[in-house]
Formats: sequence, structure tokens, C-alpha cells
Amino acid sequence: MMQSLASRFMPLALTLRGSKKQFNTAEATLARVAQLRVRPRSWAPPRRLSRRVDITVRTVGGWPVYEVAPRGAPVSRRALYLHGGAYVFEIAAQHWSLIADLSISSGARFTVPIFPLAPADTAARIVPAATELAAALIGEVGAENTTLIGDSAGGGMGLAVAMRLRDENRGAPRLVLISPWLDISGTDPQLAVIAPRDPWLAVPGTHAAGRLYRGELAEDDTLVSPINGSLAGLGAITLLSGTRDIVNADASRLVRLAAASGHPLDYHEAPEMLHVYPLLPIPEAREARRVITAAMLTVKPCPKGVVEP
Repeated sequence: MMQSLASRFMPLALTLRGSKKQFNTAEATLARVAQLRVRPRSWAPPRRLSRRVDITVRTVGGWPVYEVAPRGAPVSRRALYLHGGAYVFEIAAQHWSLIADLSISSGARFTVPIFPLAPADTAARIVPAATELAAALIGEVGAENTTLIGDSAGGGMGLAVAMRLRDENRGAPRLVLISPWLDISGTDPQLAVIAPRDPWLAVPGTHAAGRLYRGELAEDDTLVSPINGSLAGLGAITLLSGTRDIVNADASRLVRLAAASGHPLDYHEAPEMLHVYPLLPIPEAREARRVITAAMLTVKPCPKGVVEP
């Protein structure tokens, strides 16, 4: 498929906006984190979304937890959405737009936790709390009707949550991972190959953010770098990744891990697409959202060992 004009313009738009500058050095990222701690951004969904979906909010364990559902429609499917932002940046309007679209297209009620950002809290407490939210959804409708979805850092958290659910024998929901960040160490040799063409992310800044999130944990701990864990016993995985994205290195490793272990994984690699491209205002995002919806509506897991490009 020919790349759209809008997606071709995206790298230039990000460059002109200076998006990569906050990740080019650890100092720049940490300075931005400090700035946002003084003046935090709102996490509330845009008001216009209430014209499309029903939105409620409650407090669970001190976290604001939103529920997003198709307007006036009964739901039998549930989804837990874990947002990206390198564990240090808040949920954004693009996340809410994607959540609303997927809720409408899949007929699922989405649970969206506003988890504390690092360094205010760290993985050792955040992942177990997110696991409890996922387990509650499984308890309501069963693992076969529950999907864990995460983008970027939220994708890494989603895989860590799935592994914890498995280890605690609490169910194996389907996983949808959008440009997931699965290894916070920044040591994959492929990163140096991809980084010059990524107009958004850079290793020094993401590594600094990962250090805040891991707290006292080691960089290779599966709570923060779940690529080091086993896929055995997890639900089927749908994986979306663009090739102009440094965490495409993590996606490639996950594909190899799944192939080696015979785990069901449906891989959609998008040439020339950027980080979290399904969230961007480009035509390619529409096709990606159709893929995600289809995955959510699949009750029966894909055949064992399937790894599709």
C-alpha cells in the first residue's frame, strides 16, 4: 500500500515541533518531567467525547479510573487501556480519541486508569495495582471477553500485567500491543540503526524515564522489561509497530520470542510508520484501528504458532 501524504508529512511536523528534543538527552527529559510535576497536564477526556460515548469516573485505590462505553448500548466485552508516555507523561487527547473509537467499533466498555507517573510512584506498586483492575474485568466477563491494550510504555505495562495474571493463575486475556516499549535498558544494538530515522524518540531520554519508573528494580526485571519474561500461558497477542520507531527493535524481539516458543502472535509491521502510528491523524491509523477491533472481537485465540507479518 502506498504511504499516505499525511504520514509522509508527519516526520517533518514532529521535527518542526521539536518533539525529539526532549528525548535527545537525559537532562532534557528529566527537566521536562520536573516542569510537569510543577504544572501537571490534565488527564480528563476532552468534553467533545461525551457526544460519542458514555464516560464515568470513580476512584480505585487512590487512582482516578474512567469507564468509556458506547452510548446507551449494553456491553458484554471489557478492555483495560494502559496509556503510553514513557511512564512520565500523562494520557493525551489522542489516547482518548482512540479509546472512544475502539469502544464504539468493538462494543466494549473500556477501563482507563490514570496511574501515578514516575517518579511519584514506580513499577513495583503500579503493575500490581493495574493487575488488580485487569483481574476485576476478567472476573466480570471472563478472560475470553477481556482485552488488555497498551501503547508504548503502556504496552510494556500491559505485557507485565498479563505475565502477573498468568503467574497468579487469574486468567489469560487477549493482548493488543501498540508500538510497545518492552525493554527499558536501551541496550538492543538495533536501536542505533533505527534511531537516526526516528523523528520522535531517542535512547538517552527514554532510558532516563525508564530509570525513574523502575525505582529499585533492576533494568531486566520483567515488571519493567517484560521482554525478558516467558510468553507461556499468556493469551494471544496482536502487535502493531512502525519501522521508523526505535521500539520497533522491541517488537522484532517479541516476534522472535513468540516464533521460538510457538506462542500465537499476529504481527502488523507498517513500513515507514512512526511511534504509536495508530493514534496519529493519518489514513494508516484507520486500518490499524480496524485490526485492533478485529482482535478484540476474536473470542477464539488464533492457531498456536501463528506469526503473521
